[in-house]
Amino acid sequence: MSLQLTGVSKSFGSQPVLDRVSFDVERGTRLAIVGASGSGKSTLLRIIAGFEQPGAGEVRLDDRLLASATTTISAHRRGIGYVAQDGALFPHLSVRGNIGFGIPRSAAREGRIREVMELTSLDADFLDRYPHQLSGGQQQRVALARALAPDPKVILLDEPFSALDTGLRAHTRAAMTRALSQSGVTTILVTHDQEEALSFGDQLAVIAEGRLVQAGRPAEVFDAPASAEIAEFLGAALFVPAHANADARAVCAFGDLPVRHDLSAGARSVRAMLRPSQLSVGDNAGGTAATVESARQSGSAVELELRFGSAAGFSLTHRVPLYEAHRFPVGRTVSVHVDGGVVLYPETAASDPVRSALAP
Repeated sequence: MSLQLTGVSKSFGSQPVLDRVSFDVERGTRLAIVGASGSGKSTLLRIIAGFEQPGAGEVRLDDRLLASATTTISAHRRGIGYVAQDGALFPHLSVRGNIGFGIPRSAAREGRIREVMELTSLDADFLDRYPHQLSGGQQQRVALARALAPDPKVILLDEPFSALDTGLRAHTRAAMTRALSQSGVTTILVTHDQEEALSFGDQLAVIAEGRLVQAGRPAEVFDAPASAEIAEFLGAALFVPAHANADARAVCAFGDLPVRHDLSAGARSVRAMLRPSQLSVGDNAGGTAATVESARQSGSAVELELRFGSAAGFSLTHRVPLYEAHRFPVGRTVSVHVDGGVVLYPETAASDPVRSALAP
């Protein structure tokens, strides 16, 4: 059994927000939906939750129709838990009151509250505290515990980590992912954070301008993005003019490289995409020569600006650990090596000869 969306569309007035979105989420799995702000991902989650009604298409859970253009089941009758971006805890209720809000009063109620607190790594000492007495990460875990307490079939997470600082975000995400995995509940996360999406789910779906543009296992989508735009959105990407050979290889500024995936529709003149993580820089010969034009410290790493060829050539930014930076002073000629193959796109896939972007 699964959660199924078929041809879901939604408009607000004359503005289309979702365009025929379809996917299945198998029971017990985690799906991360990633997209830029305004792409329609939060609206999609609200339709599943029952806060919005689709203009077309259907939402089904275990073959039960939850929503269509003419039918809707109330949100509280869907068996779906929802965690908002800010947690949306009741400020006048304690942790015990918040978590127990959706549980019928019975002898087992206190036991269930403590059970989901343990599952979400919340100390029992928090039971009588109020939301304002908790950190942001603790509040989000209370919100998850509240959503899990009624034993829902599906949990929806609407960018629940975006308001947290970097260190707390990673810690809270790990704790919540662990709790969701242990609970076995079907989960959908929507986020604009690519790293978060790639690390969270069993499945990844990319949404752009209201359309589902690619879906699959996170490693597969990252390895073979369906378009250059998706490749860039999912992380730092380099695009290099290349010429495709018949033997699944491509010749570009980095040499004669194997082709990992060919999405160029058979064109001979193409753009080769590779990730900065595939590059290594050394002071030995054998790779592609480049000149270190500048170096800038960024935390525990140094960003080297490398120039390939003459002034008419191209440059890119490459990160090296701080402890290795002394090997690459400004002005030195270094050798750049590529590990692994490239993905080919049509020649028009990127406007710049080489595009380098730090992962958001």
